Amino acid sequence: MTDTSTVWDVANARGDWALSGVMLQTGQDLQSAYLISVFSDRTAQPGDVIPDGTNDARGWIGDAGQKYPIGSRLWLLDRAIKSQQTMNRARTYVTEAVQWLLDDGVVAKHDITLAWVQTAKGTWGIGIWIQAYRPDGKKFPQFNWVWGQFQ
Repeated sequence: MTDTSTVWDVANARGDWALSGVMLQTGQDLQSAYLISVFSDRTAQPGDVIPDGTNDARGWIGDAGQKYPIGSRLWLLDRAIKSQQTMNRARTYVTEAVQWLLDDGVVAKHDITLAWVQTAKGTWGIGIWIQAYRPDGKKFPQFNWVWGQFQ
């Protein structure tokens, strides 16, 4: 049995479920794993600055005590500016979010590339490209998304 597929909704810049007829689409397990890992909100760590000034560390209560919390800390960049420091933090957050796929043997390795890209609206986002490799060395299809809006 396969998992419900999470697909990237380009128009709304978010993951969503898609229908296949009257049923939820299934079968894109690795893509779903990367999407949920990168684009769900991981709990902030002690010392992280919450961008909206609240004490809301977000995340999922079920992550308490887990070795690998679900999601990434990209949300901490919500009010960041386009800078090398922001890009470095984004790279750290994405790498941290998908580490479990390596540790659990889901993929043998993955190459992660991040770069500034200009969106159709004229704002800047962080382009994220991930090339994952099977344990036998063969490539999975490449995944790519654009996250955020920066000035």
